[in-house]
Amino acid sequence: MKGKQADAVDKHVGNRVRMRRLMLHVTQQQLGKALGITFQQVQKYEKGTNRISASRLQQMSDVLKVPVPFFFEGAPDSGTKGSPEIPEDITRFLATTDGVVLARAFAQIKKPKLRHSIVNMVIDLAKRQDD
Repeated sequence: MKGKQADAVDKHVGNRVRMRRLMLHVTQQQLGKALGITFQQVQKYEKGTNRISASRLQQMSDVLKVPVPFFFEGAPDSGTKGSPEIPEDITRFLATTDGVVLARAFAQIKKPKLRHSIVNMVIDLAKRQDD
């Protein structure tokens, strides 16, 4: 893909790989070792710079303990319905370390009123950054 921009589906699949890797607390180096590739190659896959072959995607699904269709859920123009309730900006956020940590911590809060207060606080903070 030299000289070309990464395809939207390749970026989406890469984001899903990264999101799942982070959820399992697996480093790029650990994933690369399990796949028999370098961590730099994992980086290229996660950015969508390099396309992931079908056989490599199958290996990743085994290592990351998800079915292959997981990587395509919600992909743009993929022809699959996927998870329409999960917008692309949410998928990108969950493909970050902060996103995974925040989601895990928030899920541990059991009191609905406290969770609601936190949501309102974050919404307020997001609005204030535009001021």
